[in-house]
Amino acid sequence: MNGIICGTGSYIPSYTMDNNDIAGLVDTNDMWIRERTGVVKRHIIKDETTASMAAEAGKRALENAGMKAEELELILVATISSNVILPCTACEVQKSLGAVHATCFDLGGAACTGFVLAYNTASAYLEAGVYKTALVIGSESLSALTNWKDRRTCILFGDGAGAAVMKAGEGKGWLPVTHSDGGKGEALTCRSRYCSNGLTSKLRPEDMTDEANFIQMDGQAVFKFAVKRVPEVIQEVLEANALKGEDIFLYILHQANKRIVEAVAKRLSEPIEKFPMNLEEYGNTSSASIPILLDELNRGGRLKTGQKLVLAGFGAGLTWGAVVVEWSCPVKQPYGS
Repeated sequence: MNGIICGTGSYIPSYTMDNNDIAGLVDTNDMWIRERTGVVKRHIIKDETTASMAAEAGKRALENAGMKAEELELILVATISSNVILPCTACEVQKSLGAVHATCFDLGGAACTGFVLAYNTASAYLEAGVYKTALVIGSESLSALTNWKDRRTCILFGDGAGAAVMKAGEGKGWLPVTHSDGGKGEALTCRSRYCSNGLTSKLRPEDMTDEANFIQMDGQAVFKFAVKRVPEVIQEVLEANALKGEDIFLYILHQANKRIVEAVAKRLSEPIEKFPMNLEEYGNTSSASIPILLDELNRGGRLKTGQKLVLAGFGAGLTWGAVVVEWSCPVKQPYGS
């Protein structure tokens, strides 16, 4: 058996903040942000939540796949920024969609690698015959974890959700490659705001606003890690599946930084045209970035049946990984058409 994508969807908040808006919060400017990151604006939640965005992206993916929610047997949500601890975001999605027959759980902690790991998890279940249908979602409200006084991080992040419907199909699946290095985890951290129990320690007002409760990142360390490990893992996944660069139509990377994507393309000796980017519009949306970009490519008619794609993520942990996808999803019209 093989897990195949048969529908995609995404949801993006309508409220935006461009670089000039960010310059009103911290000492920076539009040109400085563009040159170093490639980000021009980011979408930020107002009335939305991580769960509501995930549900809407999932609904759109189901419509794209021509499938009813009742047909789903598995719902996985990758997120580090759920608006609820209990129940899990995936169960909130189930309730919203009416996917009454689905088993649901979240995958957290890997952040920007989250969608790749969730996709691999769903593929393993489908290939083993445990389930026949799955909905895989990456959804993030990073604005809730961002210190808007820290210019090292607040220029980067945005909110949104992307989803893919998967079905079990005939044929052999593609082998994924993933790695973790907990020894370098301090490069990207965010402490829980609920680290005090109120019984043996007293929660102080400043504990809720401590900088450690927001995303902390060593930008140089993350950059060096990404430009080294991402090309390596892509080469690994190609070799594991007896493929070469010329077999791959597009490389869909986590949208963290334009310079990282360009460096990966250069190290792989591949043309930058094979590395689509949308971070100018959305910024870094963590686990949502790959499925949002995948949905845009699908809705825009860029993907054709039989084309091979590589999805590659890298993020907290540190974690990184890549997987080969053979496209089989029928083209549908863009939203609002």
